[in-house]
Amino acid sequence: APMNRRAPAIAAVVGVAVLALVVVLVISPSERQQSDPGRELIGNVAPALTGTTLTGDRFDIDEHRGQWVLVNFFATWCPPCVEEHPELVAFSERNRGEVQVVSVAYDSHELDRVRKFFAEKGGDWPVITGGADGATIEYRVKGVPESFLVDPSGTVVTKYNGGVTAEELEAAMAAASGEGVPGGGGT
Repeated sequence: APMNRRAPAIAAVVGVAVLALVVVLVISPSERQQSDPGRELIGNVAPALTGTTLTGDRFDIDEHRGQWVLVNFFATWCPPCVEEHPELVAFSERNRGEVQVVSVAYDSHELDRVRKFFAEKGGDWPVITGGADGATIEYRVKGVPESFLVDPSGTVVTKYNGGVTAEELEAAMAAASGEGVPGGGGT
């Protein structure tokens, strides 16, 4: 009987730990921006990113040199991830051929849930669900959603914490390309 008396205490500790994790992962973007190790990647070559996708294919970011890549870390249970998803779909569709979107699923152990998410909400890009365990460490991800815009040379141009819009991504691409920047471009 002593084990049964400890069960509620253990459940409470586990509950608090899960709640703390959720709070850390969904903390406001402005608070995360202050101490964001992932920002150190800006201006550097993007870390390696390989893995198995939802469709069983292999993804390797190095095979996408020569085009823009948006690396998006997300989870189906994350409200800001759900909120930004239509923007990623619009961005992907408007920039097809020029940009490769790739998502890394935090809840990759729940393949049916991830499949259902994309079936219902759209998005036909690779979704890494296996073999990318080190990616969150390499990209220094502190929470979801986090996105990294990588230019055609493989350099991280910018990083987004929390949601991102298609317009923000397109403006960052134009700025990095020297287009549409006041005083830059057309001389």
